[in-house]
Amino acid sequence: MKATLTQVRSYDRSVQLLMVNQFTINLGFYMLMPYLAAHLSGTLGLAGWVVGLVLGVRNFSQQGMFLVGGTLADRLGYKPMIVAGCVLRTVGFATLGLVDSLAALIAASAATGLAGALFNPAVRAYLAADAGERRVEAFALFNVFYQAGILLGPLAGMVLTGVDFRITCLVAAGIFALLSVVQIRALPARRKEDGEGQRGEGRESVPAQWRGILANRPFLLFSAAMIGSYVLTFQVYLSLPLEVRRLGGDGEFGTAAVAMLFAVSGLSTILGQTRVTAWCKARYEPGQALVRGLAVMGLAFVPLLLATAIPVPGPGVGLWLLAALPPTLAALLLAVGTMIAYPFEMDTIVRLAGDRLVATHYGLYNTICGIGITLGNLLTGAALDAARTAGMPALPWISLTVLGLACAAALYGLHSTGRLRAPVPERQTTTV
Repeated sequence: MKATLTQVRSYDRSVQLLMVNQFTINLGFYMLMPYLAAHLSGTLGLAGWVVGLVLGVRNFSQQGMFLVGGTLADRLGYKPMIVAGCVLRTVGFATLGLVDSLAALIAASAATGLAGALFNPAVRAYLAADAGERRVEAFALFNVFYQAGILLGPLAGMVLTGVDFRITCLVAAGIFALLSVVQIRALPARRKEDGEGQRGEGRESVPAQWRGILANRPFLLFSAAMIGSYVLTFQVYLSLPLEVRRLGGDGEFGTAAVAMLFAVSGLSTILGQTRVTAWCKARYEPGQALVRGLAVMGLAFVPLLLATAIPVPGPGVGLWLLAALPPTLAALLLAVGTMIAYPFEMDTIVRLAGDRLVATHYGLYNTICGIGITLGNLLTGAALDAARTAGMPALPWISLTVLGLACAAALYGLHSTGRLRAPVPERQTTTV
């Protein structure tokens, strides 16, 4: 960890602040969101479909507005969008803890989603710009701070929610309010002329910019190929906990085993990300690292597939081991695959964008992957239901393994044909 902090200090102040900001953003978000559904259904007594509506509005407003948020960041500047997103999430989180009417809850949920759409593309574009040639290593460190926030947020939220969920909301809102002030005062502003504006993008209309990005075929193919990585990593929240509880039950053991999934995923990234990135960068081209990362993610489900061949033992230590070990190993392998791929994935987006309208490219990329996650989760849920109905427990794990290997093969095709390389700049003509 000391080496990681030393590496962080080697970057400019803006990059350091963006990493700390992302940790704080995730800390505030994950201390509240895992407990929101229980508050809505329990404390407020809302029906299940209403709870689903409130949570769905947040996800839809974020995924649906990523492209708009990225476009605004490229046109108005990265810092204004980062600050605006944090201020909006301050308001949204405070409102979630103080209101009980459906209209107000939906508005607050939409605000928290829109906030993410504003600052996420801007943060990544800002980091890529200020890290320069060291952006692969910078995104590796960024992922360490990202995962640390995910790991610590639910623990803090559990303590606060044990007192009162409203306190959790107000503390989370306070964190974002403080973050807004810090960024207003300490985050350097990047003028549009420093990057996006110097090649005339600011004079293009938004539709023209979007048409240009949609005509970037290598970028769209890369985005489609990477959907599988997000579907697979999301299984830490979907199929792996369901598998643990299917065998281990909903009691204390099941709760502890699910918590272990998240702990293994987060701790392995915090402890190993920078080493994995350095090792991969010394040996592989970015496309090769991406292929290997996706392959590892696909193979992460092999332990679960093999476990289906073992007869389910009776209650006792054997059942606990079968319920906990294969999902935990899968979570670890998913984390390793993500560690391999993530820094090169973020770097590849910048290269395919040609360092032009980077935030807009990140925004569209997030939207594409978000839609893919939604469809992938629906199909995964259907596979889990079909597996139980037909008595074929291996079905979901075969499907997820095939998905990972298919995406790895698609990336291999893009890499081998040169589509993952930076586009050749257009020749500039000079008028005398």
